[in-house]
Amino acid sequence: MARLKVTQTKSAIGGKQNQRDTLRTLGLKRIGDTAVKEDRPEIRGMVKTVAHLVAVEEVE
Repeated sequence: MARLKVTQTKSAIGGKQNQRDTLRTLGLKRIGDTAVKEDRPEIRGMVKTVAHLVAVEEVE
């Protein structure tokens, strides 16, 4: 199964509460943090919510 490497590229300061919560749920706390997650619909939805704050790559 493919995996997604999610890296926070922008700050969540000034963002909506649900976006800050989503970053925290993905395991991202500060700019430059990276988390590797399974490629599942739930994770894709979270990434879509904060797409403007993160960079996503597919890894194996």
